[in-house]
Amino acid sequence: MIVVTGATGQLGRLVIQALLKTQPASEIVAAVRSPEKVADLAALGVQVRRADYNEPATLDAAFEGADKLLLISSSEIGWRAVQHRAAIEAAKRSGVELIGYTSVLHADTTPLGLAAEHRETEAALRASAVPFVLLRNGWYTENYTHSLASALEHGAILGCAGNGRIASAARADYAEAAAIVMTRDAQAGCVYELAGDTAYTLADLAAEVTRQSGKKVEYRNLSEPEYKEALIEVGLPEAVAELLSDSDTGASKRALFDDGHQLSTLLGRPTTPLAAVVAAALAA
Repeated sequence: MIVVTGATGQLGRLVIQALLKTQPASEIVAAVRSPEKVADLAALGVQVRRADYNEPATLDAAFEGADKLLLISSSEIGWRAVQHRAAIEAAKRSGVELIGYTSVLHADTTPLGLAAEHRETEAALRASAVPFVLLRNGWYTENYTHSLASALEHGAILGCAGNGRIASAARADYAEAAAIVMTRDAQAGCVYELAGDTAYTLADLAAEVTRQSGKKVEYRNLSEPEYKEALIEVGLPEAVAELLSDSDTGASKRALFDDGHQLSTLLGRPTTPLAAVVAAALAA
C-alpha cells in the first residue's frame, strides 16, 4: 500500500494518476485534509483518508497499514518542517517501511532560502531511522507559465534571475518520476537530483512566448527588492513574494540548474520541453 500526502494539490493528484497506471486503486491511499475535494479519486477506487499535519492522530489513522509513504512537501511556508516531522513520526509509529520525500534540487548546497525547511526535513528523516528516498525536485516550468496571461497583457516577463539558466521540467514529469520510484524495490538511501534536460534563461522564455503567441514579450530584469515589490503589488503575500524573488536570485547563481539528466533517466524519455509547456499554457 502506498500513501500519498497532499493529494488535493497539483503534484499529488498527478502522482496518483501516474500510480493508477500500474497499481491497483485499492492499494493507493490519498491522504488529504479535506476528503470531499477528492471524491473523483474515491470514485476510481482510491482509498481516501483524512490527514492533517496539525492533528497527529489523523496521520496515524491515515498511514495505518501503509508499506510506503510519499511525503509531498507542504505548501505552508514557515511551518513545513514542523508538519513534516509530525508526518515522519506518524510514519514511524505506523511501521511504514519507506518514506519518499519531495525535497528541492541540491538541498544540501543550494543558496535558495526555501531549502532551509527541506534540509530540516531531510535531517528529521535521517534521525528517524525509517528508510527513505529523496526526490530533490527542480523548478516546475509551470511556475513561470501559469502567469503568461499577464505577460501577454503587459508585454513583459518580470524577474531578477539575470542570465541564470533554469533546468525546469513539467510538473507531470516529476509526478511520474515519483510514482516510478515509489513502486521500485531497493530505493532506500537513494537521492535523486531531478531537473529538466534543457535549460533556458527567462529571456529565452520570453522569446518562446513571443514566437508562439505572435505578440512581443520581453524579459525585464529587476533587482531582487524591485521584483519582490512588483509581486506584492499584484497581490501575492509578502512571504510568497520573498520566496519567489529569492529563488530568482538563486537562479542567477545556478541554483535552478542541473545537467545530470537523472529525471529523464528515471522516466526513460526526455523531459517535457519548454515549448510544450508554453503551448499548453497559451491554449488554456
